[in-house]
Amino acid sequence: MERTQEFQDILSEAGLNWNVRSETTKTKSGIIIPKQIALVRQDTEKVLGTHKETYCMYQNDELLELLFQVSRSTGRKLKGGGYFGDGEKVYFQLESESMNLNGDRIDGSITGVNSFDGSTALGFGNSNITISCRNTFFMAYKTLGTKFRHSATMRPKIEEVLKQITKLVEEEKQTFKTIERMANIRMDAAVKQLVTRMMFDVKEQMTAEEIKELSTRKKNNIIKFDRVVSGELSEKGDNLWGLFSGVTKYTTHEMKKGDNSENKLFGRTGTIERNIFNKLEESVMFV
Repeated sequence: MERTQEFQDILSEAGLNWNVRSETTKTKSGIIIPKQIALVRQDTEKVLGTHKETYCMYQNDELLELLFQVSRSTGRKLKGGGYFGDGEKVYFQLESESMNLNGDRIDGSITGVNSFDGSTALGFGNSNITISCRNTFFMAYKTLGTKFRHSATMRPKIEEVLKQITKLVEEEKQTFKTIERMANIRMDAAVKQLVTRMMFDVKEQMTAEEIKELSTRKKNNIIKFDRVVSGELSEKGDNLWGLFSGVTKYTTHEMKKGDNSENKLFGRTGTIERNIFNKLEESVMFV
């Protein structure tokens, strides 16, 4: 496709207007390590990952070009993108659907992800953000099958990508339905305790000695979490949606200083969030 000014602007604004190159890897004494390459970010000279020599690079502009094709085929606007760390993982986002809930708006996105460190294959997933408090929640992203794991045959066909986008949109509709149901079900103390235990990996039944052995840091974090949840319940109502909003507000704004998106998308925190959401979804499924 023609690289328009809009294309270049999105690439630059996302901080992704750079390529990677491959280099042979060597020991400290200068011995070349056979059948292995390093991927080097060209503008910073940072090594983003080491791989077997069969590893196939998928550059940032190629990912953006793919998303442009999706945008033109679906009418969904490109929102921008970014990267984590030194650029080991990169992403672009497309606008998806949105919903209004009791005066609050929840905006959905389709996120296209790629990596240079070998941690993720090319894939897509849903994410949403609650506008009033900027809480983010990432549903698990899904790879485009094993042939897109950075091999020589990984160049995706737009038809296959569009099929996955269609599935993601349907899954997002289900997520919005679940959120709506959650907003209509009153929260009780038992559910709040369950969510707290899942958040901090605390056993249901603990002896006095086990409680005593909980680290001071974990105890303080549980107190902070309870305060955040109480604030969200006060704003959004004493319901399951307010409870889950407390979870995402804590992980987005309180769990660590700075941006926690990488951990919420790829790490343990994201897994915990999704497990909590799925548990709450089970409780409202037939409501």
